[in-house]
Amino acid sequence: MTRSGRPVLAGVLVALLVALPTAGCTGSRRDDPPAGGFRPGAPGLGDPYFPTSGNGGYDVASYHLQVRYDPATDELTGDATIEATATQDLSRFNLDLVGLTVRSVQVDGADAEHGRTDDELVVTPATGLGKGKRFGVRVRYSGKPAAVTSADLGTGGLLHTSDGAIALGQPESASTWFPVNDHPLDKATYRIEATVPAGLAALSNGVPDGSSAAAGWTTWRWAEPVPMASYLTTLVIGKYRVSTGTHAGKPLVTAISASLPVGGPAERSLARTGQIADFLATRFGPYPFEAYGGIAVADSRIGYALETQSRPVYGPAFFTTGPDLEVVAHELAHQWFGDSVSIRRWSDLWLNEGFASYAEWLWTEHDGGPSVQASFEREYADTDWAEPALNPGRPEIFSRAVYLRGALAVHALRRTVGDETFFRILTSWTAEKRNGNASTADLVAHAERVSGRQLDDLFAAWLSGTTAPPLP
Repeated sequence: MTRSGRPVLAGVLVALLVALPTAGCTGSRRDDPPAGGFRPGAPGLGDPYFPTSGNGGYDVASYHLQVRYDPATDELTGDATIEATATQDLSRFNLDLVGLTVRSVQVDGADAEHGRTDDELVVTPATGLGKGKRFGVRVRYSGKPAAVTSADLGTGGLLHTSDGAIALGQPESASTWFPVNDHPLDKATYRIEATVPAGLAALSNGVPDGSSAAAGWTTWRWAEPVPMASYLTTLVIGKYRVSTGTHAGKPLVTAISASLPVGGPAERSLARTGQIADFLATRFGPYPFEAYGGIAVADSRIGYALETQSRPVYGPAFFTTGPDLEVVAHELAHQWFGDSVSIRRWSDLWLNEGFASYAEWLWTEHDGGPSVQASFEREYADTDWAEPALNPGRPEIFSRAVYLRGALAVHALRRTVGDETFFRILTSWTAEKRNGNASTADLVAHAERVSGRQLDDLFAAWLSGTTAPPLP
């Protein structure tokens, strides 16, 4: 994520909580099966910053989302099919879902009891699901989406706009428009079909899969065949100038809000998407997804850009004075750092933002601007070393330190091990961890293995130390 008011751009391993029963469920449900070791999945994955995000007891393989949205009424109708595998003997399980009325739930084609506990949909299948069993869940639901707002992290979710809607936000947005295991640890593939009034576009992640029209409505289809963290999903509906082409043999889809000027700064910036992605591939390894693109929205409530997988979304503030290629480089770098290699817990967000901020410096140097070393020295002089990049506390996960002190740590590593070893660390990291999750401890161990050097003290000083480390 990049926040539009720069310079704020928007390490101990913690064990996941054991599975706990869900309390206070409303609606009908049976008592838990008393025999055979079946028990409820945990109502959260135990992330220290967001303990109730995600759910335990199962692992999702895929989502097939069929949604219909009417901007005139702000009404969403959804039909979600989820394919998953039980990771324990499961008596019941939760899905994250904010607001919205659930009409029916089926598990493997049989009706399942369901209820709500706050923003959790609690599902009790007709029979227990044994560990290792693959099962399908179908949820039919409807209602007016409600955004998720917190005092420290702002607003995310499906936002009603003047001509449609925008589903966007970090760390939470997906649960406002479909039932989901909403934590980066449970990545899955997606098929998304969005039906909207004729004349509007419905843009999402991945490879375009065609559209069809009937009775004044158009259905747009998208497929993301590479596992994706739920907060990286997006759905943008409205009047957009959509451009579809190919780049490096893959689809490249960009969309510019019709209210932004034709040929203006946003359009000129997104037109460089392929070029910037190609440059980053020379530093980070092969581009990790099956499509390229970007979406420029005009809604002023979107004061940031977000690395939604294969198709970042950019708020309007980045393009008020001219093209902004740094933000494009930042969000495209996230395709490697954050999207392909995702965090295991939110306290490690610097792994995403530090590398993406460093990519801005790399691109700026490549594009004829200041050198990476000059950017490093400028930021080093301006850094408040009392603010850590690693484990900064929930209210500070989008702080300057996470982004720019994180970038300082990346360059300190480069200066310490040398260019050849440094870029070998990056390309082997993105290759070995592709489509997975990782922690700071994983990165330190990887860098030490590739370089043959002890580096934990270096990372500790640059990420968490309270005094300025000596320049390497």
